[in-house]
Amino acid sequence: MPNTKALRVRIKSVKSTEQLTKAMGLVASSKIRRANEAMYKARDYISSLKKSMAVLTSQKESQRSPFMQKRDTSRTKIIIIAGDRGLAGGYNANIFRLAKEYPNAEFIPIGKRACERYACPINSSERFTFDNAMELSDKLCEEFKNGEFDKLGIIYTEYRSIMTQEAKIEWLLPLEKTEVEGISGVVYEPDHLTILNLSVREYIAGSITSYARESFACEVSARRMAMDSAGKNAKQMILDLSLQYNRARQGAITQEITEIVAGAGE
Repeated sequence: MPNTKALRVRIKSVKSTEQLTKAMGLVASSKIRRANEAMYKARDYISSLKKSMAVLTSQKESQRSPFMQKRDTSRTKIIIIAGDRGLAGGYNANIFRLAKEYPNAEFIPIGKRACERYACPINSSERFTFDNAMELSDKLCEEFKNGEFDKLGIIYTEYRSIMTQEAKIEWLLPLEKTEVEGISGVVYEPDHLTILNLSVREYIAGSITSYARESFACEVSARRMAMDSAGKNAKQMILDLSLQYNRARQGAITQEITEIVAGAGE
């Protein structure tokens, strides 16, 4: 027969867990709206920036840019954006699973969970700023220009809905030539090549910032869903344990009554 004391201890423990998951779920919920607003603004910004870069890279003279030169891809750097905390379902696990597909890459982590795996210059994805991104962009662009590595990518999480997020990789350097129609009449001073070389740093910084904002929105959404699921599981476990406890208590009472009646009949 189950021990009623042990069941009481387990019920109390699960109730504490339920309160914790509820509190974390509320914290995540309070951050979702602000995180989503920042994400959508960043999406608009990087979308406009990509259109401008597409126009620049489509020009013949821009092909001479050092940022468009394709070299041996054995030396790869990848920025990896993970969460600051755990308890977010498969959010961080999906990021690191994708990273394993590039075993020879040098990783540049953003976020405390990524810092636990790699040497980390930036330990918070939530408080990551454009200034942080610009500082990182300046360093990476200079290294790429000097031939210190051949390819730059970024692993982030794409937000699709509050219930669906997907880990993805986006390649940032070298820049790809694009075909853009309807750009006649656009004048660049002093020339396309100069403007392109000056714009790359802001493009890389804008991309990093945008994907950091999107990843953080995914993190809080994933944590909200994970805490909701954990809360439901805790409630069900409490119901099951309470049922076991009541049965055990009823069994103990029945046994005690049986012993009293048996003793009275002797």
